[in-house]
Amino acid sequence: MDNKRLVLGLGGTVDYEIVWDSGVLEGLIREYDIRADELTTSVPVTSERALVVTLLAFVRDGVGGERFVASSEIIETFSARFQREITLGGTCVRAAIAMRTLGVTCTLHLVSIDDHVRRLLPEGCAYICSAEQDSTDPHLIVQFGAGVRVAAGDIDFTAPHPNRIIYANDPPNRDLVIAEELGDVLSTADVFMVAGFNVIQDEVLLEERLARIAADIDRMPAGSLVFYEDAGYHIPEFATRVRDRILDRIDVYSMNEDEMQAYLGRGVDLLDVDDVERALGELHAVIPARTLVVHTKYWSLARGERAGELRAALQGGITMASTRYCYGDGFTVEDYEAVGRLAVHEGGAILGQTLEGRDGGSTIAVPAFVLDTSTPTTIGLGDTFVGGFIEAWAKALRPPDSGKRVPPSKAA
Repeated sequence: MDNKRLVLGLGGTVDYEIVWDSGVLEGLIREYDIRADELTTSVPVTSERALVVTLLAFVRDGVGGERFVASSEIIETFSARFQREITLGGTCVRAAIAMRTLGVTCTLHLVSIDDHVRRLLPEGCAYICSAEQDSTDPHLIVQFGAGVRVAAGDIDFTAPHPNRIIYANDPPNRDLVIAEELGDVLSTADVFMVAGFNVIQDEVLLEERLARIAADIDRMPAGSLVFYEDAGYHIPEFATRVRDRILDRIDVYSMNEDEMQAYLGRGVDLLDVDDVERALGELHAVIPARTLVVHTKYWSLARGERAGELRAALQGGITMASTRYCYGDGFTVEDYEAVGRLAVHEGGAILGQTLEGRDGGSTIAVPAFVLDTSTPTTIGLGDTFVGGFIEAWAKALRPPDSGKRVPPSKAA
């Protein structure tokens, strides 16, 4: 497949993935005299101490998230205490890496570049980049397994679930400059995956970038697909601005379980059909998207106008993310095929069947697999879901229709 038919944006990252070490964290608890009643995810990360406080709160609750850090020096100092690996991140890049494993390439839109990026980008993928010079602003990625224990001072807890946390101070992604040639590239594209607005922190800048992306999307061919992957917004109210500006141009609006619950302001029992049904109704009231996709550890579903077209794409997303969970970055086609033969989660299957039966075709749900590994990879699972979703969607692509794209809200 021509890599220019699939365009993924808007920015990639250089990631420092650290190897979990409870002993290091316990040493920091003692060094900084951190107490159990201080643990919170909401304190500004202006120091290494504050980073540890928030990290411990995430791990204690078994949830993931993304936090802004006052300076990259905090990341350098903290990550240097651990074993670490340098990888590429960002939704578009991780999705592209996953797709390339199955032989599908794409064109990436990047906002920063350096030798790490040039060396590690997936073979066969093209890229356009808005950066005028090289720069490196690393993202700290911390993943933890269920059952890891931290015990020091009056702090003593065990993580109930595996997850990951991202810490970053990344000016190129925060500015999110759009490459001049993006519109030309999109004029012949079948799919455009959009992510990255969540790190912008300037209101005027955000409006400028949204206006530019809206204009570029309008140059896409009729019949093309715009896929938006949500993320934790550094300034939460900006999520509403993004939706107000480009929601009518988005075909599929996707998010994970943490993001769904953050929008709702409450937890959701992901295996309780009635609670999930209520949550989806509440979510659609907040985000009146043409088609919503929610991907979780038990199931993934699509609800809305195009849900009926997305069963294979949902299955591709689940299989790809599950393969990464089990095998990490270096998974193979054989690993992917093996995961696809695993048993599915019974509770997820029952919930999906019940929801589909209730909604008369407006909901499609696919159960997750039963995964058993002592070394799970929790980094980049949502990004990898996106890659699997788009890869499966691409298999069924028709040649672009003639004419220009009509925004969904304006279509007849």
